[in-house]
Amino acid sequence: MSVTAQDTGGGQGTGRRLGGPGGPFAAAGTPRGAVGVALWAAVALFVVLILLVIVRLPWAGDLGMHAATVERLRHRLLDPGNPLVDADTPSPYYSPWTVFLGVIARLTGLSVWVVLRIGALIGLTLLVTGVWRYVRGLTAHRLAPPLALLCVVLLWGTQVFNWSGFLGLNSLALTVAYPSVFALGLAFHFWALLTRALRGGSAGWTVFLGLGALWAVILLSHQFTGVVATLGALGTVVGARAGHREWLRLGAGLLLGVLILALWPYYDFFALFRVGGLEAIHRPLYQHLFARFCLVLVGVAALGVRARRDPRDPLVVFFLLGALMFAAGGLTGHYSWGRALPAVLIPAQVAAAVEVAGAARGIRRNAGAWVLAAALGVGAWTQVQTVGYVVGRSALPAPVAAKYRVPWVGYHWITPWVRYGDVVMATTYPARQIPAYGAYTVAPGYPDFFLPDETKREAAIRTYFAAGSSRSARLDVLRSYGVRWVVQRPSDGGLRPGDRALRRVASGPGGQVLYEVVR
Repeated sequence: MSVTAQDTGGGQGTGRRLGGPGGPFAAAGTPRGAVGVALWAAVALFVVLILLVIVRLPWAGDLGMHAATVERLRHRLLDPGNPLVDADTPSPYYSPWTVFLGVIARLTGLSVWVVLRIGALIGLTLLVTGVWRYVRGLTAHRLAPPLALLCVVLLWGTQVFNWSGFLGLNSLALTVAYPSVFALGLAFHFWALLTRALRGGSAGWTVFLGLGALWAVILLSHQFTGVVATLGALGTVVGARAGHREWLRLGAGLLLGVLILALWPYYDFFALFRVGGLEAIHRPLYQHLFARFCLVLVGVAALGVRARRDPRDPLVVFFLLGALMFAAGGLTGHYSWGRALPAVLIPAQVAAAVEVAGAARGIRRNAGAWVLAAALGVGAWTQVQTVGYVVGRSALPAPVAAKYRVPWVGYHWITPWVRYGDVVMATTYPARQIPAYGAYTVAPGYPDFFLPDETKREAAIRTYFAAGSSRSARLDVLRSYGVRWVVQRPSDGGLRPGDRALRRVASGPGGQVLYEVVR
């Protein structure tokens, strides 16, 4: 079995921990030395930063979708309907995680934003403890877990890349309340538990059945992260050289997981395999790869060291499976397969930490430590604008402020008038946020492959706002979808501001106006 508590290369069984002079990680040989203090201080700074971000909860990307999902579950837990439009359809956003948050919202009466903050705290806790447990299953060196945490959030590239399911510091700050962070935290725990279950062969049927259920929860909560979790599990199984008894129990856990997937009542998981139209959205995953991920090459070198020791090393196999899937997606035009990229990044990032922490003393160890320290420094500077989500842009130095991405303002300003369940006519950008406050929009702000009339709804939006549409055609759209409110800028088009079918109610940021539709 290749996965052992002492699998750390030159330092295996020696008790060496980043010791010896000559490198940036030189220490007194114990985690209480200067290096240990520095690493733990850096991890504490990271955790405090993300906690402060959670307090602010900057809004960008898909946060409105997740807020709307929890809001629907609060009102109709068993049959919530579509989260974005007034339609009775299933949605893959109704996962075990969002159902849990919906139950919290329903029982406590807390606002959806407070519930999302609670979810973010849980997700962050799972992520930090999950990385810790997973790395502890790979090495006994006690400074490897904090170093791995820093590598996972900082060892990326010289260009910030934000995407759900990717754990760069800036991306994590914007997605910490997303199901993807919860699922990734569970994935690290899943790999750690699987490593322990396969080590020694003493784990019983109950353990493997529990692992199967956990695998299903990850897949249901964030399908792309579920793929990453599966590839990591395959790497662990291959590296462990499981025997006949373990394979039988793994098979039982797999069957239970598939059964849970099939019985999940909120949406048909297996229907996702028939979904199309994802390729254009995910094509950017294959662009600017060097700038976005060049620092991970340090980890790739570490994987090479591990591969020479053991070609079936779990991190090596994990990396190769992820690279194969990512490359296949690029070569065949299945760009959605690019969401498996964390299966390339995570094992390389973890390998960098484990190898530097466990390397024997000498020039090679010192060189690797200096290279990793430099890469982490570059990564930290690249993502330093994350601090802006806590202090605001005005408090940032000019070079940092130039990198800062201003979060969305939101649509709190419409809530004194727009009630839960009202239908709002709006373009795509507002439609990504308005449902977070309980209203529906005519067309979803995000692709919805379970919505049969999505194309018709999008056409209705175009008809309403198109410059050449007649007044009667626009009124027909408003009547057809029961629209009670319109949010638009003068440049959007639509009915003219003085039209008798509209009554101006409120003004919002950026020249937006809320109109009531006069019946």
